[in-house]
Amino acid sequence: MSDRLTIPRPDDMHLHLRDGAMLAGVLPETARHFGRAIIMPNLVPPVVTMAEAQAYRARIMAALPKGADFTPLMTLYLTEGTDAADVAAAHSAGLIHAVKLYPAGATTNSHGGVRDITRVLPVLEKMAEIGLPLCIHGEVTDPDVDIFDREAVFIDTVLDPLRRRLPQLRVVMEHITTSQGVDYARTGGDSLAATITTHHLIINRNHILAGGIKPHYYCLPVAKRESHRLALRAAATSGEARFFLGTDSAPHIDALKEHACGCAGCFTATNTMPLLAHVFEEMGALDRLAGFTSRFGAAFYGLPVSGKTLTLTKSAAPTIWPEKLDTGAGPVTIFNPGFPVFWQVAD
Repeated sequence: MSDRLTIPRPDDMHLHLRDGAMLAGVLPETARHFGRAIIMPNLVPPVVTMAEAQAYRARIMAALPKGADFTPLMTLYLTEGTDAADVAAAHSAGLIHAVKLYPAGATTNSHGGVRDITRVLPVLEKMAEIGLPLCIHGEVTDPDVDIFDREAVFIDTVLDPLRRRLPQLRVVMEHITTSQGVDYARTGGDSLAATITTHHLIINRNHILAGGIKPHYYCLPVAKRESHRLALRAAATSGEARFFLGTDSAPHIDALKEHACGCAGCFTATNTMPLLAHVFEEMGALDRLAGFTSRFGAAFYGLPVSGKTLTLTKSAAPTIWPEKLDTGAGPVTIFNPGFPVFWQVAD
């Protein structure tokens, strides 16, 4: 394997930037390596309307470091009160690139999400008509369903019936974590894709629970058993265009992670590209990294591949990242893979 790899500048097709002081603190970490990112809308309050997306985009652009070349790809948060005409207008204006469906209560700031999918069918029908993708956090929230089964149950009881009803709807299964997710993503032709995170390629549920609770590995969807991690690795490195990178990098200050009811999320914006180079090299698939990070997501969203490049190099000494990122909102722990990584992004 080579010790130097140059790829088109990558895209992050699932990113949390938050707002205010946290936005200002974490945005430079993404903008350093990524040219574009699909921006999650689960702020408090959420980004529901075209006007709110315009205002959030303006705040992101104002927080960019001087000289940074980064384009936020905005989304709207789907609620049972979402106006289909407003969604269509935001899409027509080129402002939004997707709408995000959070089942109510599934994850951080999802309390305003969808409880009954039949109530949002008019919006989904309009999206299918205009070709606007629906990004789905694919978990049921029924308390009777085991947390490790929520993705598989969602596929069977919500996603598959929805796609049978609206087969022309373009759908992204966000942050899949199971072999069932991998298998289902392969059934949908060009209208179905799936993002895979950096951390789900590296950790399984033992990393969270064995030898004591590790709050900085706790995420939603929660990491599953090792067989599922291996299925995700095989999918990500397969060269299939339906699988592409969405880091789901999700910053929380340490005080809210190291807590009796800790927040879900792993912050990987700082070191995702070296970590992915490590994983793809382990899988004998370095030549497929550019597809996963730079080509396949752009193609699904109808975007050109970046004309700029990013170069990764491998050295004899392990790469060292800071343990924490200091932000105006407080310290955020940077994801630690738990093993030495020898790749880094060249300056």
